[in-house]
Amino acid sequence: MSVDGTYEQKLAVFEERVARGEKVEPGDWMPDDYRKNLIRMISQHAHSEIVGQLPEGKWIPYAPGFRRKLTLVAKVQDEAGHGQLLYGAAETLGKSREQMMDELLSGAAKYANVFNYPTPTWADVGAIGWLVDTAAVVNQTMLSQASYGPYARAMKRICYEEAFHIKQGYDLIVSLAKGTPGQKTMAQDSIDRWWYPTLMMSGPPDSLSVHSSQALRWRIKTKSNEQVRQEFVDLIVPQIRALGL
Repeated sequence: MSVDGTYEQKLAVFEERVARGEKVEPGDWMPDDYRKNLIRMISQHAHSEIVGQLPEGKWIPYAPGFRRKLTLVAKVQDEAGHGQLLYGAAETLGKSREQMMDELLSGAAKYANVFNYPTPTWADVGAIGWLVDTAAVVNQTMLSQASYGPYARAMKRICYEEAFHIKQGYDLIVSLAKGTPGQKTMAQDSIDRWWYPTLMMSGPPDSLSVHSSQALRWRIKTKSNEQVRQEFVDLIVPQIRALGL
C-alpha cells in the first residue's frame, strides 16, 4: 500500500493499519526502524535455525537404532529448511542472503545462545527436541501473529514442523525416563543442564530489553518476553513432573 504525505502522516496511517491487525507486505511503506528491527529479528532467527543443527547433528552417526537415526536426520534437515525460509523472509526487507551468511560466518551476527551449549550425552538430543523446541514453538506461535506478512506466514509453516520435533524429543526422554536407573539419571542430568539456557531463550527481562517496547508497539511481537517465558513454564513443568523428573 503506497501512502502519500509527510513522514508523520505516513507513520500514523501505518500504525493505524498495524493496530487493526492488518499485515504489512514487502511493497508497503514502513518506518526505517520497523524494517531494521525486522531484519535484526528475522536474520537472528534464521542464524539460530542453521546453528541449531550442530549440537544434534553430531549425534546422527551414534543414534541408537535406525528409527532414531532416521528421525534425527529428518529433524536436522527441517532446521536447515527453516533457516532458508527465514533468510527468504529477511530478503524481502532488502538484505541479501549472502550478506547475512557472511555476518554469521564472520561472527558479526547474533543467534540464540542456547545452541552454544555442549551435548555430551544422547539425552541432550531429547532435551533439545522437547525443552528447547517447545520454548521455540511458544515464541513462534506468538510471532505467527506478527504484523509483517512474510514473517508471520513463515512462522506458521515452521510451527507445524516444530511440533514433530517436540514429539521426537519427548519420545526420547520418555524412553530414558522409563528405562534403567542409569538412563533415567542421564535424562535428569540433561534436563538440569538445559533448563536455564532454555528459559533464557525468551530474551532478557522486559525491563532490560532494548527492542521490546518498539516491537510490541508495531506488533512485530504480540507478547512480552516474560509472558512468553511464563507460558513455556506453565506448559512444560507439569509434563516434566508427570515423568517423575
